[in-house]
Amino acid sequence: MTARGAKVAVALCVARFYSEVAERLEQGARAALAEAGVDEVEVFEVPGAFELPLAAKYAAASGRFAAVVCLGAVIRGETDHYVYVAGEAARGIQEVQLETEVPCGFGLLTVDTMAQALERVSGGSKRDTGRHAAEAALAALAVKERLKAS
Repeated sequence: MTARGAKVAVALCVARFYSEVAERLEQGARAALAEAGVDEVEVFEVPGAFELPLAAKYAAASGRFAAVVCLGAVIRGETDHYVYVAGEAARGIQEVQLETEVPCGFGLLTVDTMAQALERVSGGSKRDTGRHAAEAALAALAVKERLKAS
């Protein structure tokens, strides 16, 4: 819910390339949104992290969502592919929120191994990146609503 008590809809843009990681990121994000009283969550799936910014832009520009949460993983391989995908996905997601003024949570794991990814999702031993991305988007939304109310 927003500071004014209005209903809130949040889009989850999920890169499914690493499906197990994506599912657990989504679980964490959904749990945080439910705890925050978010009324509506809609999922938009894309093949990989490189497509996340465009999906986020479509969702943000639709006017239907108060916030967008981007979830996925880029795991380092033997080539430079990792560097380009991770960097451009991060830049693109940031650009979406700056252009649209719709908060975008950044839940894109950039790790060396699958084991590291699984430590950073719901049920992992390090942190729950999906949860944190949803919480970050809601925190930015709260700032926006507070300033709008002033």
